Amino acid sequence: MPTALSKRQTQILALVREQGTCSVADLAKALDVSFETVRRDIKPLVDSREISRRHGSIALPHELGEAPFERRLREHFAAKRAIARRAARLIEDGDSLMLDTGTTTSIFARELLKKRNLTVVTNSSDIARTLATVNGNRVYMAGGELNGSNGAAFGPSAIAFAASFHVRHAIISIGALDADFGPSDSYLAEAEFARMVLSRGETRVMLSDASKFGRAALIKVCDFKDINRLITDGIPDAKLAAVLQEAGVSVNVVAH
Repeated sequence: MPTALSKRQTQILALVREQGTCSVADLAKALDVSFETVRRDIKPLVDSREISRRHGSIALPHELGEAPFERRLREHFAAKRAIARRAARLIEDGDSLMLDTGTTTSIFARELLKKRNLTVVTNSSDIARTLATVNGNRVYMAGGELNGSNGAAFGPSAIAFAASFHVRHAIISIGALDADFGPSDSYLAEAEFARMVLSRGETRVMLSDASKFGRAALIKVCDFKDINRLITDGIPDAKLAAVLQEAGVSVNVVAH
C-alpha cells in the first residue's frame, strides 16, 4: 500500500469500496477533476494492488470476477436510479409492462412501487418479489432454468411464456451499445429473452447508463429500429446519435 495517500486517493478508495466498481468517468465527475488527473491518482493504487484496473474502470481486486447481482446493483447506482425515475414517468396506473432481468430494470421496478394496479410480466425473481402483492398489481413470472447469479429464469419455456402476452410497455436493460453492432449482451439466453420482450410491447424502451456506450458484447440483441426510446444519463457521441436518429429512436438524457 502507498505509504501516504493523497486526499483524492483516499476518496477514490472510499468510492470503490462503497460501489464495488467505478469508471474513470464517474470518478472524474465525483471528484470534479479531469480524466488524466484520475488516471495519475489511481496508478500508484494499481501498482500497489490496492485496486485493479479493467476496461476503463477500477475495482477492488477480489471483485474482478462477475459480481453478484446485489453488488452490481451498486455500480453506477446514481445513474441507474435517475434513468429508472425517468422511465417510471412513462407508466400510468393500470398499465401493462414486460421487463427483462437487469440491475437497471430492478431499480426501475422499485420506482414502480409508487404506481397501482399494474400488470407485470418478467423473468426476474427480484422484480417479481418487488412488485407482487402490493398496490393491486398482478405479476406473471416466466419459468425456466434459474440463473444463480441474478435469480432470473431463461430458456425455451421462458421465451414461450413471454410470447403469450401483449403489453403496453416493453422495457429492457442492455449490456453494451455500439453504433455499428447495435445493442448487445454477453449471454445468449439474456439476449434472446430481451429480444422477445421487445417484440411484445406497443412501446419499446431501452434503459442504459452511458458506461455501455461504445462497447460491443458477444450477442446482438436487436436493431436500433426495434426500440422507440432510449433513456440514459449521457449524451451519445456523434456516430451513435446519428444512428439513433436515423432509426427514429427518441433519446432522453437524465441528470443525476
